Amino acid sequence: MQRIVTNLWFDTEAEEAAEFYTSIFKDSRIVHVARYTEAGPRPAGMVMTVEFELDGQRFIGINGGPEFKFDEAISLMINCETQDEIDYYWERLTEGGEESQCGWLKDRYGLSWQVVPTGMDEVFSDPDPERARRAMEALLKMRKLDIAALRSAADGVQTA
Repeated sequence: MQRIVTNLWFDTEAEEAAEFYTSIFKDSRIVHVARYTEAGPRPAGMVMTVEFELDGQRFIGINGGPEFKFDEAISLMINCETQDEIDYYWERLTEGGEESQCGWLKDRYGLSWQVVPTGMDEVFSDPDPERARRAMEALLKMRKLDIAALRSAADGVQTA
């Protein structure tokens, strides 16, 4: 059992969001759905919580009401091995959502995600400060991250 579980607060879309997320990530599933009872505070029968796993990571979505909204103070990061992975997650998660910059996006529910290539932190902390600077300058101009362009920039190679 996972000791720390992320809870995501929705107004009424917890089950819909869980279905959306589990359709995107491999090895994902909805584990359990609990419904409000006559005791409330929301209508009896409405989904109260949905427990789900994304690639083995456990989450709980709660339909708590409209009081709270997601913002960029928390985001979920997806480490990607290839550009194809970055493209896949970026395209799926921005459907109905919005692109931001530097590999960040908001999905259709307002949850922030970072879709990033693995190993790029090494480029940004390269012992050669010029290499790190060039990579960071390239990153700051991007929305969806482009691994080849980031590596070329770090290496000082001009691309069209």
